[in-house]
Amino acid sequence: MSRLIYRCFFYFLGWGLVIILTVFSVASLPGHKQNISPLMTELRGVWLTNVASGVLFMPWALDRALSQLSALNFNTVYPVVWNRGYTFYNSAVAKKVTGSETEPLLSFMHGGKDSLTNLVKIAKTKGLSVIPWFEYGFMAPANSALAREHPTWLAGINVIKSSPLEEINSDFPIQQAWLNPLHPQVQKFIQGLILEVISNYDVDGIQLDDHFGMPVQFGYDRFTVQLYQREHQGKKPPTDPFNPEWMHWRADKITNFVAQIRKSVKAVKPQAKISLSPNSQAFAYKYYLQDWETWVKKGLLDELILQAYRDNQKTFISELEQPAIELARTKIPVAIGISTGTFYNPVNIAQIKKQVQIVRDRNFQGVSFFYWDSLWGYIAPESPRQRRQAFLKMFAAKAIRPL
Repeated sequence: MSRLIYRCFFYFLGWGLVIILTVFSVASLPGHKQNISPLMTELRGVWLTNVASGVLFMPWALDRALSQLSALNFNTVYPVVWNRGYTFYNSAVAKKVTGSETEPLLSFMHGGKDSLTNLVKIAKTKGLSVIPWFEYGFMAPANSALAREHPTWLAGINVIKSSPLEEINSDFPIQQAWLNPLHPQVQKFIQGLILEVISNYDVDGIQLDDHFGMPVQFGYDRFTVQLYQREHQGKKPPTDPFNPEWMHWRADKITNFVAQIRKSVKAVKPQAKISLSPNSQAFAYKYYLQDWETWVKKGLLDELILQAYRDNQKTFISELEQPAIELARTKIPVAIGISTGTFYNPVNIAQIKKQVQIVRDRNFQGVSFFYWDSLWGYIAPESPRQRRQAFLKMFAAKAIRPL
């Protein structure tokens, strides 16, 4: 019961923030003359999450949020559609597996109507591309219906601190279950969710992120051990989770699943983009067996947005100069994810502007901000109007997404 109260508290806290953020209509945006020069190509995105945020829960708030983004010359939104064991659209696949068609509070706030349908409709009228974000990947709360009802699907359970977005109680421990990305039934479920979104909505692609992998300490569940033994003449996996061959074997299985996803998505909608927003290659591979550099080499991705959430400028630049990023830039559009802060700790606009300029100076193909509620909130060092003016100066004219 305490977890339910905790969760509801953050939803209502987020709603309050959205109400504050959206009391100003789009007409209150600072006036400017639109640059009539030819459109530049630049990704200008933002993630829409459900954690410490209510923007996805209220149709009127979502409409105003998307209006503001369009007026400030953003061109892409990445709305969460899979988080904490729930879908954020009406899903027959999820209902069959978990018993819930969609996130219960979301359904209630939208009067039972499909929220993603509404989001896509609004976004398209405002010239915004929509790439649904499967944020939780193979992760789900240990007490979720998904984890409870399908224990044989799990690779393991770990305990982490609450999300940085939930800073009010950042020491609150959360048990996270990880679905086994090597398990055929897990693969069928995750692929089913992805194909459902691609098939049923007018979206421009789908996005995976750093949770689309498996903690390196996992892989000792019964299913994975037996699979390894079948392919290694009966030998058990090494006890050291960092054993190079053992890491490579597990990572390759995940890579093969990504290839399967790409093939199935392109069969339904050839123009749909497969986007990934990972941590650096070294970190992603070492700790989560996510070998995204190989995904790039194999042509499995159409877009990459590196999570470069660093306050220190030298560290930020270092993230942009990693060899895997240099390689990816020769293959596909690469943009940089920039942190605009959290609910209680927004990043000052000077740092945001500086990092955008660093990205542009190095000729990356755009930026995406994490996350909507901290773009111009009232707790930020600057007023919402000042922050919106700053974004309007950064994005003085419309731009098209990289193809």
